[in-house]
Amino acid sequence: MKPVHRVHFMRDLILLTDSNYFDILNLDYYIKYAGIFSCVFFLYIMKKLHIILIYFICILLIYKTSDSQTPIFPNIRIFPSTFVSQSETDIVRHPLNPSMLFASAITINAQSGFKSEGVYVSTNYGINWFGTNTIPAELTINHGGDPGPMIDKDGIFYLAHIGSFISGMYVHYSADSGTTWSFQYTIASGDMDKGDITTDDSPSSPYFGRTYISYVAFIPPYPVFNSYTINGGVNWSTSLQINSPPQRCQGADSRVDPNGNLFVCWSGTIPVSPYTEDYVGLGISSNGGQSWYTRESIYDMNGINGNLPAKSGIRVNGLPKIDIDKSVGPRNGWIYIITTEKNLAPAGSDPDIIMHRSTDGGMNWSGGIRVNQDPLNNGKTQFFPAIRVDEIGGVAVVFYDDRNTAADSAEMYLAYSKDGGNTWNEYVLSTHRFKPQPIAGGGQGYQGDNIGMTSGNNYLYPLWMDNSTGIYQAWLALVDLSSINVKKIGYNVPDKFELLQNYPNPFNPETNIKFNIPKSSPVKLRIYDISGKLIVELINEFLSEGKYEIKWNATNYSSGIYFYRIETENFSNTKKMILIK
Repeated sequence: MKPVHRVHFMRDLILLTDSNYFDILNLDYYIKYAGIFSCVFFLYIMKKLHIILIYFICILLIYKTSDSQTPIFPNIRIFPSTFVSQSETDIVRHPLNPSMLFASAITINAQSGFKSEGVYVSTNYGINWFGTNTIPAELTINHGGDPGPMIDKDGIFYLAHIGSFISGMYVHYSADSGTTWSFQYTIASGDMDKGDITTDDSPSSPYFGRTYISYVAFIPPYPVFNSYTINGGVNWSTSLQINSPPQRCQGADSRVDPNGNLFVCWSGTIPVSPYTEDYVGLGISSNGGQSWYTRESIYDMNGINGNLPAKSGIRVNGLPKIDIDKSVGPRNGWIYIITTEKNLAPAGSDPDIIMHRSTDGGMNWSGGIRVNQDPLNNGKTQFFPAIRVDEIGGVAVVFYDDRNTAADSAEMYLAYSKDGGNTWNEYVLSTHRFKPQPIAGGGQGYQGDNIGMTSGNNYLYPLWMDNSTGIYQAWLALVDLSSINVKKIGYNVPDKFELLQNYPNPFNPETNIKFNIPKSSPVKLRIYDISGKLIVELINEFLSEGKYEIKWNATNYSSGIYFYRIETENFSNTKKMILIK
């Protein structure tokens, strides 16, 4: 099944009567063009094909002057629920099957108060989902949240969580893609927090296939622990304490580099409430988690642990998130850590997303890089970032943001860097806004503590939670990387604006589009289907003079005729291309 936002006009008309799809599709688009499509549908029934072609031309002419605000990134509510909230979302991709995604969330039944973790699976690149809000894994009553999903090289699913009635850190595994699950395996007993699972998916690594869990023990001195499995979750190693912190730790997060080295980061906090994050610590294991080199502080930070009064007092944090470049490109092996901070440069007086990077295996770290590009000290709030280094080495960071909303509201933003964090382009990710509120049954100010993101098949898959439907739900955006990747191929100033014919043409499934800009200008490059519907915006940014090329991957689109159109301050042009599968 193709994505709803890419269906032909026949299905568009049918979907107008299905309210479930208004979560995904732009209602303004249908209001504006319902009459056009109705006429086309009638003409189709009458088999007046030559008239239909004329009508399509008319639609394209309308679009030439249209200010259509069709969303760039379709939003999907992955497992709609009416009385079960979903929060602390996370998502992973199958390492060998990019069409398979596994997501999870803390679930709280508003009627009964029952808490568990959701199991949500897609087998078609995130378009459709199935699963359950209650993981069918014993002990069913002992699920307290903090879900940590993962898939290893053999397709084994893992889900970590903390206990509910019996405190501890637990892991289940599934050998049938999340349908049935093992009994809980006790990693550690006592008050534990934020079990993060990562797996070694690098075939050249000596520990290929080893899967790790890292977590913080909420027992003084609040150290970080790590355990691993070498047999698909059947057994786990005895947990090893990897640091002796001078201050309490929070929020362990982990990744494996291309050579099999394991990295775990965490925040060290001030010793009194609200336990503001004070520095970032790092542990490195080069022998599969059996021993560790630890640095309690790799750089200073000033986190945001506490509450946001303007947003109904929701609880927020500045916990670090880590990812590593495995693209085999020029930045292969670079390590990136992001946090939310304020009142410590380059962060301003309001919460900002700050990134540090290491180019030498974690030994040295850059100064802070401010990810969000809104004006400094403007009173706007960014929080709860997630990071993913995609398969081509792009650094993607998603976060909640209120720069365009009232202070009591928020929407999702994507910041994307093609040069390792030196420069950033930003995009509004969500097609809707929401007003954060605490979730009943989740503790004071609780709306969840994190979001997630993965990538594959030339797409980003950010997953977050918001209450735009009246209850917190897990939302996924489908971000076509070809829509945010443009390459400068010539620095000589062209004589004129020019849009060149795509090549190859016809094509399957990728084609290249070149264009020339004789002076710096805001540029939009959009693709429309034969009905005139905007299906993707490849470029919407300010570009300097030069010659450019961008690749469009049409894997998830149907065969047919498409049009690509460039618009600048002083030039516009449209050309036709043909996708044949």
